[in-house]
Amino acid sequence: MKILMVLTSHDELGNTGRKTGFWLEEFAAPYYAFLEAGADITIASPKGGQPPLDPKSDEPNFHTDQTRRFHADANARAALASTIKLPSVKQEDYDAVYYPGGHGPLWDLAEDRNSIALIENTYRAGKPVALVCHAPGVLRHVKAADGSPLVEGKNVTGFKNTEEDAVGLTNVVPFLVEDVLKQNGGTYSSGDDWASYAVQDGLLITGQNPASSVESARILVAMLEIGKAA
Repeated sequence: MKILMVLTSHDELGNTGRKTGFWLEEFAAPYYAFLEAGADITIASPKGGQPPLDPKSDEPNFHTDQTRRFHADANARAALASTIKLPSVKQEDYDAVYYPGGHGPLWDLAEDRNSIALIENTYRAGKPVALVCHAPGVLRHVKAADGSPLVEGKNVTGFKNTEEDAVGLTNVVPFLVEDVLKQNGGTYSSGDDWASYAVQDGLLITGQNPASSVESARILVAMLEIGKAA
């Protein structure tokens, strides 16, 4: 199986003067879940090269077994440092697409025409798309084949308003993930704040928060393995 992981290239947290980017756990946990399933992994970002890591996600209290494994893994660090440029990606080269979160995607990937086209083309080709935490916000402008929002009428989740409020960024982010999913007609649901919660609706997989990255990745792998066996 060939899986494309798409990361943000945006590193400014609004006008706060602080840095953002992708959330390490949301990359590392799926990366190793895919690797252990025998997947061929490609990593892309809008600008290519090293994507920005949200420095907060690398603080000791956010470390997990997977993030520690990543830091000790020279091959994984080299792969992350050399992401391919998103405009060069062709959906036909992959069996699935996975978007880790972090706040960065709300600024660049949510508005990126290459990202929008990638998700639309992947979905229409009958391949799964998975997004976790803030990454479901990347679906903001993605359309179904009939021109309606892709999430319309679908069961979805993503970073909760209460979680955004808890980290003090409700008035910093360009939009709230929960709000935009609902505004686009998605049937939004969530679990407890900070607990693992993932939703699958057909080809679309969404996870609520960093704790949901493993569950989201496992759902995606299971879908691909079922498809391979069919």
